[in-house]
Amino acid sequence: MDNSLFLKACRRELTERTPIWIMRQAGRYLPEYQAIRKKTDFMTLCKTPELASEVTVQPIDIIGVDAAILFSDILVIPEAMGMGLEIIESRGPVFSDPLRSTRDLDRLQIEGVTERLGYVVEAIKMTNEKLAGRVPLIGFSGAPWTLATYMIEGGSSKNFDRAKGMMYAEPEAMHRLLQILADAVIEYLNAKIEAGCHAVQIFDTWAGVLAPNDLEEFSLRYIDYICANLKTGGAPVIVFAKGMRSYKRISEMDCDVIGVDWVSDLGKVKQEIGDSKALQGNLDPCVLLAPQTVLEREVKRILDAYGDGPGHIFNLGHGILPPTPVENAKFLVSCVKELSIKQHKTVI
Repeated sequence: MDNSLFLKACRRELTERTPIWIMRQAGRYLPEYQAIRKKTDFMTLCKTPELASEVTVQPIDIIGVDAAILFSDILVIPEAMGMGLEIIESRGPVFSDPLRSTRDLDRLQIEGVTERLGYVVEAIKMTNEKLAGRVPLIGFSGAPWTLATYMIEGGSSKNFDRAKGMMYAEPEAMHRLLQILADAVIEYLNAKIEAGCHAVQIFDTWAGVLAPNDLEEFSLRYIDYICANLKTGGAPVIVFAKGMRSYKRISEMDCDVIGVDWVSDLGKVKQEIGDSKALQGNLDPCVLLAPQTVLEREVKRILDAYGDGPGHIFNLGHGILPPTPVENAKFLVSCVKELSIKQHKTVI
């Protein structure tokens, strides 16, 4: 992996072009993925290493991205803690018995979580065999706040009133839950790195729903704690917190890369944090539904926004959308490769 463009960019080393991978690149927009899903349900797919590894490798072969991300779900951690999880196509994830009080925390099975997630470790090993060193493999986890919202709400939410209700009415209970999750995430990501993941990403999808003071207290402090306690062995750590108004706090964490969503100007984020971290992002996923002329224009805009210098990993500002035409995903990858080569020639 010494020559991986993705890993070099994570370390802010010079590269001949900008590397690209796509969040949720192994998923529903690919007919090859849909063919497998017709034969099995989502959680069985996650828990079957042979299938999970096959799905992980698909976008490497089909659209030509520079890194693979292990096919899984952020909610495997609460599921391994004994919470009954069902993925319903029309609704998304649903927990049958959500956490609604301090007393409910006592029924979480805290010990042995990583052991119960052994199928993920097996999928990592199988995936690396199939990748055969072509590209690095990224492992990931949800951040404590985002995991907690699903566990308390019982699924997706528009207002997060139950999660925020516990946060305000029972802050000690919320902190207890977040600490349990933070420790589980550390153990889980360390196991992934040890099993062969070359980088890891921490997703805090719902960080942006928190007010500034609450963001620090109930989200960022726990991500900081996780970053400080990972045994990376040199594997880069990516922090992606969606909805940030400022990235200064994340730039102070012991991570290597900051993921940026599409509502921020990549150039302004670069100015804000300086040369402290690599940046990842940040095309609006909806652009992939537009004509390719528009897609090319937006790719160039983002490359220009980042400007000269190392440390940019092209990605979407969130996950790829299911209706995305595969041809547009392929075009995005080829466009980034072609346009960024011209840009990098002025630097190297």
